[in-house]
Amino acid sequence: MKKLVFLFLVLSFFLTSCEKEDTPGLSVVQRTVFVYMPWSTDLLTYFEKNLDDMEIAIGRGILKNERVLVFLSTTPKKATLFEFQCQNGKCVRNVLKAYENPAFTTAPGITSILNDVKSYAPANSYSMIIGSHGLGWIPVSSASTRSVGEQRMHWDGQGAYRTRLFGGKTSEYQTDITTFVQGIEDAGLKMEYIMFDDCYMSCVEVAYDLKDVTHYLIGCPTEIMVHGMPYEDMCTYLFGEVDYAGICEVFLDFYKNYEAPYGTIGVTDCSELDELATIMKEINSKYTFDPSLLSSVQIMGGYSPTIFFDFGDYVAKLCPEQDLLNKLETQLAHTVPFKSHTDYFYTTVGIDRSIKINTYSGITISDISTHRYAAKKAETAWYKATH
Repeated sequence: MKKLVFLFLVLSFFLTSCEKEDTPGLSVVQRTVFVYMPWSTDLLTYFEKNLDDMEIAIGRGILKNERVLVFLSTTPKKATLFEFQCQNGKCVRNVLKAYENPAFTTAPGITSILNDVKSYAPANSYSMIIGSHGLGWIPVSSASTRSVGEQRMHWDGQGAYRTRLFGGKTSEYQTDITTFVQGIEDAGLKMEYIMFDDCYMSCVEVAYDLKDVTHYLIGCPTEIMVHGMPYEDMCTYLFGEVDYAGICEVFLDFYKNYEAPYGTIGVTDCSELDELATIMKEINSKYTFDPSLLSSVQIMGGYSPTIFFDFGDYVAKLCPEQDLLNKLETQLAHTVPFKSHTDYFYTTVGIDRSIKINTYSGITISDISTHRYAAKKAETAWYKATH
């Protein structure tokens, strides 16, 4: 609960903290946090609310030796890069650059935007928060071809609640994860964390693609409500000394008490993924999944057939060798050290419904998916590393 304190103490702390941020100049700070919100078709209103919540948090004086820059697409062809700054005791948005037709779906375009961030806010390290729709590792080409009469996508937003590929609702505004990775690599960056405020992005295929461009991946293994992350309280843990356990605790506390009480989150330590892949390759060399067990594996989404399955539960059904399974489970705990979830997750795909979570790893896998969107799973770097 928020505690009441004497007004003069609040004002004193607020004004002192903001005074330090008045003239950031081009000095190198400890960290720049880059909030990236490319055109996502129908999420602008929610992005604005997210940014308002960040502004409230920053206005409390939580920024010390860091800067927060935001790339926000207000139309498919226009975007602005601005910075949150404290000036005269107030948090304001200082516009740094306006973009016409930004190429946010190409590697060179992403590199160019990141180079702008480096130029305006040089730092010893960088983190990235991404707001958009999401569909895990699924390639743009797979998700953009839909048959007439096919079940709706989770971003179609026709249900009782709305939830939040990577990008917009149509292919011209979507970005492949591999393209995104190339853009970061070409900018010469490795992030402290990348947080996807999107659906279905905490999956092992995405994490494995990102392992060389970020230390940590924060994301949701299922759909996330359209409200997104609870930034007003979460920013305290995202900025400064990052507290990954605190991020998960704040997320759970918010969604347990939200009007739609559904939420899942996981934090992947990407430095542990190679060892996880090594153990997984050993399991795959010895055992083949029994299709008769498919219906018993914890699903983590509403698509039919299922695209995303709970990683740990899948392996438990795949591997009968207890010592090897224990080895995998120990490594999985190192790989996803922080996670939290409500008792149920919500899906807007097909028939809107909540689904009980009986087993939870904080990360998903698509190895046994038969959905046509997952037809290219064998082409992912994760699959190649583990088979």
